[in-house]
Amino acid sequence: MLRQLHGLTGLLAALFLMTLAITGAVLALAPAMDRAAVVIPASGEVSVAELAGRVVAHYPGTEQIVRGPSGGVIVYYNRDGQPGADLVNPLTGEGIAPYEPSPFFTWIKDLHRSFLMDNAGRMLAGVMAAFMALLCLSGILLLVRRTGGWKALLRPFAGSGGKRIHSELARFAVLGLLLSALTGSYLSAQRFGLLPEPAEIGPMFPAEVSGGQPAPVATLSALSNVDLRELRELVFPYPDDPQDVYSLTTLGGSGFVDQATGELLKYQPRSEGSLFQQWIVSLHTGEGLWWLGLILGVAALTVPVLSVTGVTIWWQRRRSPGKCLDNADASQADTVILVGSEGNATWGFARALQASLNTAGFRVHCAEMNAMVDHYPQASMLFVLTSTYGAGDAPASARRFMARLRDFRGEKTLKYAVLGFGDRQFPNFCQFAVEVDAALASKGLSRLHNAELIDRCCPAQFSEWGRRISELIGTPFSLTYNPVLPPTVKLELVERADYGLAVQAPTSILRFKEAHQGGRLKFLIRTKALPSFEAGDLLGVMPPQGQAARFYSLASSSTDGVLEVCVRKQDGGLCSGYLHELRPGDRIDGFIRHNPGFRPATGGSPVILIGAGAGIGPLTGFIRKNTERNPMYLYWGGRSSQSDFLYQPELGLYLDDHRLTGLNTAFSRSDERAYVQDKLRQDQRAVRQMVNAGAQILVCGGRDMAAGVRQVIEDILKPLAIDVEALRAQGRYLEDVY
Repeated sequence: MLRQLHGLTGLLAALFLMTLAITGAVLALAPAMDRAAVVIPASGEVSVAELAGRVVAHYPGTEQIVRGPSGGVIVYYNRDGQPGADLVNPLTGEGIAPYEPSPFFTWIKDLHRSFLMDNAGRMLAGVMAAFMALLCLSGILLLVRRTGGWKALLRPFAGSGGKRIHSELARFAVLGLLLSALTGSYLSAQRFGLLPEPAEIGPMFPAEVSGGQPAPVATLSALSNVDLRELRELVFPYPDDPQDVYSLTTLGGSGFVDQATGELLKYQPRSEGSLFQQWIVSLHTGEGLWWLGLILGVAALTVPVLSVTGVTIWWQRRRSPGKCLDNADASQADTVILVGSEGNATWGFARALQASLNTAGFRVHCAEMNAMVDHYPQASMLFVLTSTYGAGDAPASARRFMARLRDFRGEKTLKYAVLGFGDRQFPNFCQFAVEVDAALASKGLSRLHNAELIDRCCPAQFSEWGRRISELIGTPFSLTYNPVLPPTVKLELVERADYGLAVQAPTSILRFKEAHQGGRLKFLIRTKALPSFEAGDLLGVMPPQGQAARFYSLASSSTDGVLEVCVRKQDGGLCSGYLHELRPGDRIDGFIRHNPGFRPATGGSPVILIGAGAGIGPLTGFIRKNTERNPMYLYWGGRSSQSDFLYQPELGLYLDDHRLTGLNTAFSRSDERAYVQDKLRQDQRAVRQMVNAGAQILVCGGRDMAAGVRQVIEDILKPLAIDVEALRAQGRYLEDVY
């Protein structure tokens, strides 16, 4: 709900908010420009009497002296029957330049306040200010929820691309934008009578004045007691009228001064409401606070970028596989499909199932498993399609499912079927789907069909499962879905380094470049055939005989000019065996799959990299890109320092040039017989201190290693009253597990 509120408000208001922001940023320059053009005496250096005396000496026909919010002194005068206004130097009373409001800033101010539409535009501008306040509040709450707490807002964010830009800019600008929005809303509400506006009546004109010979203005005691910095306005008496008086307005109040005696005849302090009103105006415009104006202007300049990235995020989310079209309301649906997915692959199958059931006449509600509600009053069938993440864990869109299931009140007539997606070559095949099936049964629901586990997104298995479901519900429909992979390009192996043969762990570092007809090669960064990529993204490799693609974590970035992967040959592994047989000059079909969820955060906080075996690949890529020399520590485990110390020469260079701050290795077949978990325990005090200082942990490698590391980190964190799940929620514990 919070995300929908934030997105809908932003979409509706984007164009108007960009107009307000850009004009506001321009107007924010005015106080600083005014400040730069004037002379500002020190506090106590010049009194109002001294100023007036100096001004009158140069402008005998002075009628009014005004001190602007930025400190500039303006004299309004009459010379030879012609009115004029000059900006003056308060130290000498001499004119600096004629004073005339800028037509450009006047036009910008009208555009900002009313969109050049008078009262209707002012009302619209007020509504837009309220929208901006709503966007700021909902946005900051979304950031808090995403990062795992208010304190996490001070730490570097994970992720990349438009979402990262949107979040970082929002964090930077939200306070300035919220201040502008709230003060703008307040002023608009006052203008249209929704809030009371303080009445400033001022003192009554004095009933009696001395009527004596006017004294020189520089000698008037009441004016001598007022510092120039307190002045707002001094209006001179009408010439040759001894009964008239000076009208004095200061920051603290207003009154009248006898032009003969210099006595303060009447004085009325400003009300608290008036002072508060002036503060609201200053906080909104920066008038009198030129430095605040610049801050608000910079914050306003983020709004166009936030608008563009926000609309882009909304459009991508709407077009993402996670969106189901023709979706029935949860309260009206007779069939519910819940989807658990980490990389969105499962959503394609869910959409195919929903489309077939809709065609068959069912009212289908499709949503992620995290969005499960406590009751589906009209539903008679529940389908759960889910992948498994890591070592049997829930994927991203299903991490809150088990907690929501505890509050679920399903009708006894509701029947369910679970469809799991995974890869049989890995342990814990479809483990989470199996656990979901058991959990639904424990709630007393009836199985429509036993849990079906689909290997490598097999279209034939999916179709066969659909046929059986069709028979069970007595409604004919068919399921056909072939996952679409990105177009592949030919990649040519240009270099390889082999390790681990002596310890029965053959592992190779393979470097590819894009291949072109005629055998010519060019660097990947010079071609548009593949998208740009970073270390930690995935290289999809198409093995022979039409098998499903296999994915390997990249150890390089586009700017390195190569695609580098580190591959361990698995027993019976079709694709790993295929890659290990390659020789320089051989070609493969491959494509890029971005993996923005596995990236080191930017900023100066420490980064702890933990891996074993071929998992060192992307970790080395992160170190290679650490050109800012932020603190980065690597814990890595292999079998033998003599046989499979992967990237040993490179890591030595990175230690020397400080891209790598510390290296701790463990070898299971050395005299020490240690594992990476042992090294973490030995360094537990240092690890705990780094985590307490905001460190991020990235783990890459096999499931068993990752599980062991997770348990060790849990033990290390106990004195800090925080656990791995809390770090994961903050984007500070990331895993790439295979």
